[in-house]
Amino acid sequence: MEAFEPVPPAWTKTAIHALQFHCPRCGASSHQAQRVWINRRAPVISEDYQRKWQEFYQCECEQVWWAWSSDRPPSPFAEREV
Repeated sequence: MEAFEPVPPAWTKTAIHALQFHCPRCGASSHQAQRVWINRRAPVISEDYQRKWQEFYQCECEQVWWAWSSDRPPSPFAEREV
């Protein structure tokens, strides 16, 4: 798995910024991506001192896109309060 490799894979070079956290071409979620890479070597610090990273995805439709980790919606697999 290349998600945590320190060097960006070649396929990330054509990525476009998705303003919403899904494929800008077909609307598929990040869970449906064929490939993932997280740029953990260059975090950005937000106004409230939180770190965020660029997350790159290659969709099933071959579109390569990226979004900020802070824009990722909550996981449907996260524990819910009872």
